[in-house]
Amino acid sequence: MTFEQFALARLPSLLRYAVVLTGDRDLAQDVVQEVLARAQVRWKRISDADSPEAYVRRMVLNEYLSWRRSWAVRHIHAAGERLIELDDARGGARDHADGVVEADALWHRLSALGRKQRAVLVLRYYEQLDDDTIADLLGCAPATVRSHASRALNILRLDKESELRVHAEERS
Repeated sequence: MTFEQFALARLPSLLRYAVVLTGDRDLAQDVVQEVLARAQVRWKRISDADSPEAYVRRMVLNEYLSWRRSWAVRHIHAAGERLIELDDARGGARDHADGVVEADALWHRLSALGRKQRAVLVLRYYEQLDDDTIADLLGCAPATVRSHASRALNILRLDKESELRVHAEERS
């Protein structure tokens, strides 16, 4: 497979993956563009790997974790519509506005997480990877992965509880 064939076939998937990691479509496009530019130069070596796609996804993860524009990484723009574009919205006869509000709230809570915590959640729940694989990708111990996941989920729970209390106070 040539680099051009790979890029055409895998670009949408790489962009979705990067959007979930970064929380921002524009930043995701920058990350994927940077990775693909570096991958093209090294394509001979990458194409000889067991799984070129896994190799490039690892490059995307590493680029996200070491992104030099830390301001953009720390300031995720809440955009509930983006989850719907990624087919992550729940189906059914629900009001579209409720789904957008819930997705927007989720992006807001995810923005409170550190980069490694967010990466662990994306790799675990979006990519469906186990702790050992995630630890290998992040270059840490599986216990560290579990710690990041536990802390991240705790932050998300606390933010959700806080949000529910605010809505209850507004109604009373």
